[in-house]
Amino acid sequence: MRVLLAVLAWFLLLALSWPLALLALVLAPVLLFLAVPMVLLVLVVKAAFALLKAGPPRVKAPPTVAV
Repeated sequence: MRVLLAVLAWFLLLALSWPLALLALVLAPVLLFLAVPMVLLVLVVKAAFALLKAGPPRVKAPPTVAV
């Protein structure tokens, strides 16, 4: 449904202003190409903050053997 609405919006823009529609057609993949690294950066930063929030791992001391 979203794709259909996007196509209809593009055709409406094409009818109103064809240079702007062609510019949108060219710039959409470029913007998506630039957005992918930003999404990855957000994921890395979120993971780093989750690691910092978790703190150091808790290590149990080995059991002592009574002699």
